[in-house]
Amino acid sequence: MSKNSRNICHSKTFEFIYNTYAKAIRRFLFFKTQDVEAAEDILQDVFVKLWDNCSNVDYDKVKSYLYSIANNMFINEKKHQKVVHKYNENHKKHDTNESPEFIMLEKEFMEKLEKTIASLPEKQREVFLLNRIEKKKYKEIADMLNISVKAVEKRMHQALVVMRTEIGKV
Repeated sequence: MSKNSRNICHSKTFEFIYNTYAKAIRRFLFFKTQDVEAAEDILQDVFVKLWDNCSNVDYDKVKSYLYSIANNMFINEKKHQKVVHKYNENHKKHDTNESPEFIMLEKEFMEKLEKTIASLPEKQREVFLLNRIEKKKYKEIADMLNISVKAVEKRMHQALVVMRTEIGKV
């Protein structure tokens, strides 16, 4: 065998290696990826890497080199896909289908709501926030504030009357 026939950097030798192993490596990659295009992309990258490192690869070990590179590239691709997926999950856009007018009206309503809650007398505001925001039951509120359930009901009623007159039905 001539010296050039064992030199991977020689184009005829490289072509021979490609023709000998490409089909088997493509099948190997397809088995791993279950995607023809992904397998083909990785296969091309494998042979580009072989060409880039042709002077460092022993001709007798080229088959194992190709399979190792193919497997490593597959693993790297999977890791990359995981990172991309995780990033996308953590940075999903909070797009809405609401119009700018709706968003503006919602903002105005929230400002009005906060202003009205702030204007409630302290005892009414306290009961209102404990019930509507912290989701406490009247009995729990009564125990917390050391008052009767009837007193809680009365404060809540008064708070709701103010809320309805100021901003409409809550």
